[in-house]
Amino acid sequence: MSQFAINLLFVGASFALYIGIAIWARAGSTKEFYVAGGGVHPVTNGMATAADWMSAASFISMAGLLASGGYFASSFLMGWTGGYVLLAMLLAPYLRKFGKFTVPDFIGDRFYSGAARNIAVICLITASVTYVIGQMSGAGVAFSRFLEISNTAGIWIAALIVFLYAVFGGMKGITYTQVAQYVVLIIAYTIPAIFIALQLTGNPIPMFGLFSTHTESGLPLLEKLNQVVSEIGFREYTADIDNKLNMFLFTLSLMFGTAGLPHVIIRFFTVPKVADARWSAGWALVFIALLYLTAPAVGSMARLNLVTTVYPDAAGQVENYEEAMTNPIAYEDRPEWIKTWEETGLITFEDKNNDGRIQFYNDSADYSDRGWEGNELNINNDILVLANPEIANLPPWVIGLIAAGGIAAALSTAAGLLLAISSAVSHDLIKKTFKPDITEKGEMLAARISMAGAILVATYLGLNPPGFAAQTVALAFGIAAASIFPALMMGIFSVTMNNKGAVAGMLAGLLTTLVYIFTYKGWLFIPGTNTLPDNVDNWLLGVSPLSFGAIGAMINFAVAFAVAKSTDAPPAEIREMVENVRYPKGAGAAQDH
Repeated sequence: MSQFAINLLFVGASFALYIGIAIWARAGSTKEFYVAGGGVHPVTNGMATAADWMSAASFISMAGLLASGGYFASSFLMGWTGGYVLLAMLLAPYLRKFGKFTVPDFIGDRFYSGAARNIAVICLITASVTYVIGQMSGAGVAFSRFLEISNTAGIWIAALIVFLYAVFGGMKGITYTQVAQYVVLIIAYTIPAIFIALQLTGNPIPMFGLFSTHTESGLPLLEKLNQVVSEIGFREYTADIDNKLNMFLFTLSLMFGTAGLPHVIIRFFTVPKVADARWSAGWALVFIALLYLTAPAVGSMARLNLVTTVYPDAAGQVENYEEAMTNPIAYEDRPEWIKTWEETGLITFEDKNNDGRIQFYNDSADYSDRGWEGNELNINNDILVLANPEIANLPPWVIGLIAAGGIAAALSTAAGLLLAISSAVSHDLIKKTFKPDITEKGEMLAARISMAGAILVATYLGLNPPGFAAQTVALAFGIAAASIFPALMMGIFSVTMNNKGAVAGMLAGLLTTLVYIFTYKGWLFIPGTNTLPDNVDNWLLGVSPLSFGAIGAMINFAVAFAVAKSTDAPPAEIREMVENVRYPKGAGAAQDH
């Protein structure tokens, strides 16, 4: 059986499973559509939350970022994991106790304001649509390679599959589909990682293999990696970075953004009790850790495999790397995996010095003494995890498995985000603002229509994303960090925060963050419309657009408290409601014995 047939079998079987589950668990009421009826078991919800959380950015792009960025890219791991702990500890139980369907529902009632609700809807849709762009982009990468079609066709197929199971199944169908998707993606991620760790280090546990000895050279794996990448002009893989402020703000932005992501928060409304929300958060962290502990090893080993593929003499070297790195592989001898990825356009080769060999190095380095006239191999970061099994010559069924896993990761998160968007439009805008007398049947129809519309918008933007998957997702986290997270924190923990303060804070955080991002990434992410070039020389105080969400959050907090202090205090019943959400009824003061 050909590799294409195997890929088609794995991907087709997974699609049939997802759509079958959606039909079996089709939502029959608005409660089933929004929160799966509110009766999901904590372990089931934890697994679904993990799938919802581990998007194309986690599965496809994060290891690619770690492979290319080294130590700095660990900010993604620290920010996303730390943010999830923040969400589980500070937000999820209280929001579940409040008992509303959606994040804008909480904000609208807590801040006793239709304007606050509507601004929260705008913030939610802006962050979620940006996030979905990354998922569609990642799905397009996976489809284009494994189904041997164009990236554009891959994105449209992904949109169709999400439409079929998300629009009809709602949260009920999505929940059980995401459980299946988690099983697919975690198996697809870990099995190739185990194979590659065994090949490179002899250790079957990837996270331990990362700190083991490289079998071929006898050197520690990370030392070997540092030597080969530095010899072709890149900074050492484990090297420290100069701009600590940007790294700190970026990590903080990802943390705040994680805690403010509406599609994850809404999952905690699907369990029966507040205690179940805590348990499902804990289980989700366990399921997430299985992938996140493996990702650094996958990224490091992918980078080493890539470099030693281009410079095969370097694989067994212990010293004298300079000589090994002057003998790159001939283009006609390139391995099959490079040929197949070239067909997708995600790997490109240009023989600048016409010597028939592949010079792969940091373009800012000068190797003219070797007769090199510039880097000749350009590789999209998003392909490294997907290409890893082929780079390591793993069996065809492993390649088919990772194809299904990469697509599952993108589709699971896309479905959760689209549900958050549709519920915000149908429940918070239409039912709560424009048409309070809408029937349940009409609300369901509005939810499905708005989800279909969101799919079309996300697909269109996914064809021209403002960066590769994890970068685009980081922008979404920044928007959520600057707008939604502060409103949730103040809504739960500040009895003095009023409606005017919350509205002013959300607007200030959202607008400043969007203006900063659009200045460098293009207005409304339209290519070529950016005001300034997106590089460190033009960033304000060296702060990347990906890191600005943390500053936007601080602006949100500062404006909100300043406005609240100069305007009327919240009504007594609102203050009492906030106290009741934070503390159990009937709990008395501590007794002195």
